Amino acid sequence: MRVEWCFISVVPETKLPVQALSKIAMQTPGTTVAELLNNVPEDRLEAFTKLHEVIAGNLPDGFEAAISYGGLGYVVPHSVYPSGYHCKPSEPLPFAGIASQKHSINLYHMGIYALPELLDWFVTEYPKHSQQKLDMGKSCIRFKKPDEIPYELIGELMRKISVEEWITIYEEKMKK
Repeated sequence: MRVEWCFISVVPETKLPVQALSKIAMQTPGTTVAELLNNVPEDRLEAFTKLHEVIAGNLPDGFEAAISYGGLGYVVPHSVYPSGYHCKPSEPLPFAGIASQKHSINLYHMGIYALPELLDWFVTEYPKHSQQKLDMGKSCIRFKKPDEIPYELIGELMRKISVEEWITIYEEKMKK
């Protein structure tokens, strides 16, 4: 059986292609990480920037922050995984991403989507780090109150999978 899995090439909550996302979701413009961060709405800038810093500071070696599918992504660069992403080989292999959407700051983490045991861990740990009810889809975690983002938990989540492990998971589960 072939599993078609494309990071944000289909928006999970809507089943719409990513091209439709631009019509229904708030996007932060930018062609570089710095430019995108400079264009985050002011009421979310502090939380969004801190979330980016926590993610970037906890990513295992080999991942890097980059513009991925028009948003801020954390990817396996072509220098590490030359094949790129099977849905769009010109793009690096996605691992995670963050976005400032209309009603929330969203974290997308493909490890949660691919590994049920990681999802179970996250769901169990979340209430220990936040008073807010967990609001998530298949790989999307929505933070509707920016001052309630569980940064320590997100940092721990980011450290759970190395680049080598992510490539193996991707090739075994996704690229069949």
